[in-house]
Amino acid sequence: MKSSLALALLLAGLFCVHSGAAPLGSAPGAAEVFNVKAHGAVGDGKTLDSDAINRAILAADAAGGGTVLFPPGIYLSTSIRLKNNITLYLEGGSVIEAADVNVATCDLPEPNELADTRHYQDFGHSHWQNSLIWGIGLKNVSILGPGLIHGKGLDNGFNRFADEAKGEKRYHGNPTGSGNKAIALRDCHNVVLRDFSLLHGGWFGILATGVDNLTIDNLKIDTNRDGMDIDACQNVRVTNCSVNSPWDDGICLKASYGLGRIRHCENITISDCFLAGSFDEGTLIDATFKRSEPAYKSYGTGRIKLGTESNGDFKNITITNCVFDGSRGIAIESVDGSHIEDVAISNITMRHMQNSPIFIRLGNRARGPDNPPVGTIRRISVNNLVASDAEWSLGNVISGLPGHPIEDIRFSNIRIVQQGGGSKELGERVPPEEEKSYPEPGMFGQMPSYGFFFRHVIGLEMHDVKLDYVKPEARPVVVLDDVTDAWFHHVNFKRGTDRAPQFDLRQVTDFSVTESRDIEDTKRPAAVGREKF
Repeated sequence: MKSSLALALLLAGLFCVHSGAAPLGSAPGAAEVFNVKAHGAVGDGKTLDSDAINRAILAADAAGGGTVLFPPGIYLSTSIRLKNNITLYLEGGSVIEAADVNVATCDLPEPNELADTRHYQDFGHSHWQNSLIWGIGLKNVSILGPGLIHGKGLDNGFNRFADEAKGEKRYHGNPTGSGNKAIALRDCHNVVLRDFSLLHGGWFGILATGVDNLTIDNLKIDTNRDGMDIDACQNVRVTNCSVNSPWDDGICLKASYGLGRIRHCENITISDCFLAGSFDEGTLIDATFKRSEPAYKSYGTGRIKLGTESNGDFKNITITNCVFDGSRGIAIESVDGSHIEDVAISNITMRHMQNSPIFIRLGNRARGPDNPPVGTIRRISVNNLVASDAEWSLGNVISGLPGHPIEDIRFSNIRIVQQGGGSKELGERVPPEEEKSYPEPGMFGQMPSYGFFFRHVIGLEMHDVKLDYVKPEARPVVVLDDVTDAWFHHVNFKRGTDRAPQFDLRQVTDFSVTESRDIEDTKRPAAVGREKF
């Protein structure tokens, strides 16, 4: 057997190699290796190999499971259909490449009446079969190895935006038969994705919906839309991943209605990951890290986000030891009735932020069945965060709704340097509520503070926080609007030019600041209509 992996496994006595006929020397109960070339795959980048790949998977399925092996080569393919107890192993030098729709078509999207007729989420979230690699209702599935998944022929869904600009409601990309995801999994459990690289993943590099016991580890994703979407999943570990996604989100947790039922996103860990939003596509994987494309070609996204799809809840989530560069920051968004609770964010560094390092929004888009009520956001902790060169106009935004405050928010050990450049006149601005609007940090326009803007919040603590700017800045550092129970302790804020106020209080009750630089200890237990100091 020419494959080094298969030979090593065979010698180790762990696997037997399947040549398309009987297993060689298999011990009772031993797992098997099914080489795709033994089932007819060519791997020359010209021959369509998807039928051969699926034959190898079916052979492994008939044997009760096994490893489907991809030796070095370029395997041009349309839809690869996973089965239970299957591992795809991509050896170094192997590439699974999505064929262009003009060469061959992927599987058509399966029916999903709720998604297709009520538009609770967009087309990309609502179908899984129209993908390069997909699985539905499976268990014990893995994709492993140092090879590459290249979604070269995948559609990214941007045709939808062009259609809507013309007034046409079309929740799909063109043409028919095109795939729009590199990997799509629905209603699966015990899934491992590890060690491979993913280039140009289409609408989603990875879409996992209703997948439990999911491990995503040591991936390099360099893509044209979302890196990975973890939707309505439970017990998920995303670790040691590098994601460059200039045009959309990097790692996105969601709780959509794509399954036709409410399902929560909970018990999630994201750790030791790198998020980028400004490298030329492909230059993360080849480690050249180029930024040669004009800025207008990139949204500079690449962030970690909870939402926007938020029909189910988000609970018990940790984001830690992550690095951001040339991207947006961390966004936490409940706009479709979701309850977001118990989120711990720690040990984060950020450079060249394209908008708010921290954005927390409770809104009322109410896109879901039965007109869902406004949700809640509570018990959010951000600790040990450092950010520099943050976009000047927005600062950090934490905004609920009248009568629906964000609750129990704590910031500690924070160091943020904004670009600066805001005017004194801008400091008087009252941003609109935008209750129904799509949540993005820029939704309110330029903000009246350069550091933090808090609105409709109950229970706010800020300890050991230093805020600074580079260019002259005349706005207040912090604006609080309709805030109750706010305590600032040991903060060090660089005051704006012309002795601009550190704080601008607007309808604030039970406020205090203690042991802070250039600010006298101040307590306001009673309601304050408007005060600056």
